[in-house]
Amino acid sequence: MTFDPASYDFTQPSGPAPIRASTVLPAKRENIELHTADGHKLVGELALPESGPITATLITLHPLPTHGGFMDSHVYRKASYRLPALAGVAVLRFNTRGTASARGTSAGSFEEGVGERLDVEAAVHFAVERQLPNRWLVGWSFGTELALMYGAVEPVASQVQGAVLLSPPLHRATDEHLRLWAAAGKPLTVLVPEHDDYLQPAAAAERFRLVPQARVVGVAGAKHLWVGEKYASRVLNEIVDDVTEAGSGPHGLPQEWNGPVATAAT
Repeated sequence: MTFDPASYDFTQPSGPAPIRASTVLPAKRENIELHTADGHKLVGELALPESGPITATLITLHPLPTHGGFMDSHVYRKASYRLPALAGVAVLRFNTRGTASARGTSAGSFEEGVGERLDVEAAVHFAVERQLPNRWLVGWSFGTELALMYGAVEPVASQVQGAVLLSPPLHRATDEHLRLWAAAGKPLTVLVPEHDDYLQPAAAAERFRLVPQARVVGVAGAKHLWVGEKYASRVLNEIVDDVTEAGSGPHGLPQEWNGPVATAAT
C-alpha cells in the first residue's frame, strides 16, 4: 500500500513542542511521479511550504539502494518533515530506479550509477517544470556520486545552482568529474564525518583541492550515516545556510515549534 502524505494527523499542542526525530511540521505534501528518458516511472514526494515564498529547492539523491538507501533515508526524511516550515525550503525526494520505500517502488533496476544519470535528469526536469526556484542537488553517499558525475554537465548544470554533498565516498566519481565541477564554478559544499567509513576529512580536503570553490567541512564525532539528532540537525543547518539567503540563524534552526504537529510512524 502506497503511503499517502496527506494522512498525517496534525494536532495543536498547548504550547511550543520540541522537534524530535519523528516530528512532522505542516507543509503541502504530495506524491509525485518522475518519468525518465528511457521510459521508467520513478516514485517520490514533494514537500512545499504551506505559505510564503519558496526560498530554495532541494533535489535529494539518496544513499546506495543495495545497502539500504532510499528516499526515506533519515536525513532526507527529516528535511521533508522540517524545512518547508522552518526555512521555506521545498524538498523533492524520490527513489532511483529499482528502489523501494513506503512510497512505492521505482521501475527498472539498479545500474551502478550509469542509468541513474537519467533519474537525476528526470528529477531536475520535474523541478524546472514545476517552476521550483533556486534548485540545489543534495547527495548522500551514493547520491554524492550522482551529483558529482552528472550535476556539472548538461542538461543538469544550467538548471541547478550548486550541490551539497554528505559523506562522499568518491568511488564512482573521479578526478575528471571534480574538474568538471571546478570548470562549472558552481558552489559545492562537502560535509565529511570525522569517522566516515570511506573518506575522512583530511583525505577529502586533499581530493577536493581540484575544485577551488569547494568548501569541505569536517564534522567532529559524526559517522557516515549521520546517526543521532545532533548530527542530522547539523546537516540540515549547513544545508539551509548554503541554499537560502537567510540561513539557519545564529543558533541554527528552531528546535521547538509552536503550532500544529504530527508524529510519523517509525
